[in-house]
Amino acid sequence: MFSLIGFVAFVFVTLSANKVFYKYSTPHDENTIGMIWYYSLEGVLCGAVAWVFSYIILYFFERYIDFGDLKKKHLWIVITVFSLVQVLYSFTIWPILDAVYKIYAGIPMPITSVMKVGNIPYFALIFLLWIFILISFKLHNYINQVTLNQIQLESSLRESQLNTLKGQINPHFMFNSLNNIRGLILEDTTRARDMITRLSEMLRYSLTKNDTTTIAIKEELQTVENYIEISKIQFEERLTFTIDVNTDMLNISIPPMIIQMLVENAVKHGIGKIKEGGTVSLIVDRNDINELVIIVQNSGKLSIEEGTTRLGLENIKQRLSILFGRKAGFTLLEKDTFVEAKIIIPLA
Repeated sequence: MFSLIGFVAFVFVTLSANKVFYKYSTPHDENTIGMIWYYSLEGVLCGAVAWVFSYIILYFFERYIDFGDLKKKHLWIVITVFSLVQVLYSFTIWPILDAVYKIYAGIPMPITSVMKVGNIPYFALIFLLWIFILISFKLHNYINQVTLNQIQLESSLRESQLNTLKGQINPHFMFNSLNNIRGLILEDTTRARDMITRLSEMLRYSLTKNDTTTIAIKEELQTVENYIEISKIQFEERLTFTIDVNTDMLNISIPPMIIQMLVENAVKHGIGKIKEGGTVSLIVDRNDINELVIIVQNSGKLSIEEGTTRLGLENIKQRLSILFGRKAGFTLLEKDTFVEAKIIIPLA
């Protein structure tokens, strides 16, 4: 309906409107009213017939023009069809206009070959404008579809990357915890059983949350507590753990295991390297620009041991980047007598 109205309106305005206005404004004679009707119908008929013939072009356009796989031979097919439609349109429209002219003017239309040839560019312009609008519309839809496909592909890729990264978490903390248990099995079976129980709870948590992208902070803190208790059995009085969590943040969602991995890194590479031990502090709060801030501090100095892969920290960086892009931040630096790891996640 819109295309029909568009064809008729465009042709009427460009072909007939000035003729109707001129005929209406000049002194009237016995043929004036008839010619006004003819000129009006001329625009309507030319637009309507052009609209009908446009479907021939549309058929071949839809069949051969694919912006995702545009081939030169298909373009030539459409151009050839376009040219043939111009010829067919000219052979069709002139007999129709001649018949209408006889009705309202009472005489045959004085059609000449020059008149017919001279009007071909105008008729071609009608179809060219229509094709331009059609291509613009199709190209807009194509770009939207490509964008949608790209978003879906990126989403699928992110999900695949997250699954791969989450698959690295289990062996990472299992290896460290099993090493702790191994040294206690023969020395203190009671403590060893306690560590195994807590390790099983951590494994259960990890397995049940393996298919989730985010979890509540309060759930993450339960795993942190288990890990600290396991570590305290090994380090005894050498490990002091403090926690300061804004209770308003407990239900905020974060990627699973990121706090636990930060605490684990602080214990293993911080406290574990200090003979007299030290303190690990966890702070969870909101900053002034409505961002979640997670800080893990540990006594000691920042050092990168030769041969270490720093798997846990790289895992955290990659998951934050996949989920939040540049909106999230992760820093690890040395401050005076302690090392600070900080994660910033947007809340809005």
